[in-house]
Amino acid sequence: MEGVCWIKDIVVAVTGENMEVMKSIIQKYQHKRISLVEAGVTRHRSIFNGLKALAEDQINSKLSKPEVVIIHDAVRPFVKEDVLLKVVTAAKEHGAAGAIRPLVSTVISPSADGCLDYSLERARHRASEMPQAFLFDVIYEAYQQCSDYDLEFGTECLQLALKYCCTKVKLVEGSPDLWKVTYKRDLYAAESIIKERISQEICVVMDTKEDNKHIGHLLEEVLKSELNHVKVTSEALCHAGRHLQQIILDQCYNFVCVNVMTSDFQETQKLLSMLEESNLCILYPVVVVSVHFLDFKLVPPSQKMENLMKIREFAKEVKERNILLYGLLISYPQCLLPCTLEKLVISPWTSNDDQKLQESLRQGAIIIASLIKERNSGLIGQLLIA
Repeated sequence: MEGVCWIKDIVVAVTGENMEVMKSIIQKYQHKRISLVEAGVTRHRSIFNGLKALAEDQINSKLSKPEVVIIHDAVRPFVKEDVLLKVVTAAKEHGAAGAIRPLVSTVISPSADGCLDYSLERARHRASEMPQAFLFDVIYEAYQQCSDYDLEFGTECLQLALKYCCTKVKLVEGSPDLWKVTYKRDLYAAESIIKERISQEICVVMDTKEDNKHIGHLLEEVLKSELNHVKVTSEALCHAGRHLQQIILDQCYNFVCVNVMTSDFQETQKLLSMLEESNLCILYPVVVVSVHFLDFKLVPPSQKMENLMKIREFAKEVKERNILLYGLLISYPQCLLPCTLEKLVISPWTSNDDQKLQESLRQGAIIIASLIKERNSGLIGQLLIA
């Protein structure tokens, strides 16, 4: 919700025993627009407490009464902004609106003795989902008028607006991602969805942007070819990284840092410093793959490994700040001069060294894709070889 710029305030109803925990979460993740109210013993009583916090008659309240209020379940974390906008727009016109979805199972009513009483025709009915939106005066009046029975046993906010304010509620078709995280197994599905969402963009970071013959651009092209469903961009660490900082602000969670002919982590450390300062990694883990292109024919691998294994120390340090650092080593024959690299981009691969580099880049792209998709903390600090 905080990612939606036009939402002014967010009120969260929290049980008394969890109030301090919630305050610490707000502080840890630097939420700016969230206020807390104590939850009631039922759904409707919790919502009513939240509405009271937004009403103008509350003393010492830092909140102001809105024109429209959105009611949503915390257990539906994947609602998209366009759905929020649809219900808000409909609520402004009709007074109340809510998301609906087709029923996936037939609803039946059992009799007192446990036998079938009747069933509903599935095609004529819909499942009521969240979010729902209301003109604030409409839903606040409905809650002020509703009975104790409604507050104790009711679950449908739209029904209150219809029953007590005679509001003609507009129903808006919702998206499939409005499902509730209800059971333990749903947590695994939710984790998978989050990983999928934050894996849709990769930024290849290198020490230059102007040189189109840079090996980093070749890796970028291979990544685009292998991962055609993922947005792949490139940026330079030079010029104080202004464009790179913008990419970080736009919430890219995956970075490939290219180090050519060096076994140190100078470029990678610059990137890690920028990520730490940005606070991007507060909510979701950020993946950084430190890629090293080295020519083993010039210097034995053992001499390079000593420096490269420092990645374990770096990875341990940045893991505490929710950054997952991995290492990737790609054999890069130095005989492939810039002019040869330009040829590699626009013409078929010919020489043996060309073919080896092509295969190494392809394997590297596969490894990078796997690290980003899985976000396996057990592999941080490991140096993988393509």
